[in-house]
Amino acid sequence: QVQLVESGGGLVQAGGSLRLSCAASGLTLIAYRMAWFRQAPGKEREFVAGISWSGTSTDYSDSVKGRFTISRDNAKNTVYLQMTSLKPEDTAVYYCAKGRPGVLTGPFFASGMDYWGKGTLVTVSS
Repeated sequence: QVQLVESGGGLVQAGGSLRLSCAASGLTLIAYRMAWFRQAPGKEREFVAGISWSGTSTDYSDSVKGRFTISRDNAKNTVYLQMTSLKPEDTAVYYCAKGRPGVLTGPFFASGMDYWGKGTLVTVSS
């Protein structure tokens, strides 16, 4: 059974940093691209960052570009999201997602992901 488990969320002051992790079990992530999405209260889920299967290509939403960094360690079957210069508007539940087989290029749409974690809450206080 495929499972994605996020960790690392919590409460942080504006300007602070957090590192989220997404550990996978039940499959090897190396063949798939991965992404982070987030959903703030009362808002739709939105794309945050994505990474190619090899880790050589990344993509970010404009709202986090320059502040967040996505990375992966295929040997550990884990994907990370380093978040710096956090703002109150970054407050959300952050979800890790796995790309569908064969979907290796193009924008990271939620419809292109087939497995999701349950999310980890990030709260940024002002």
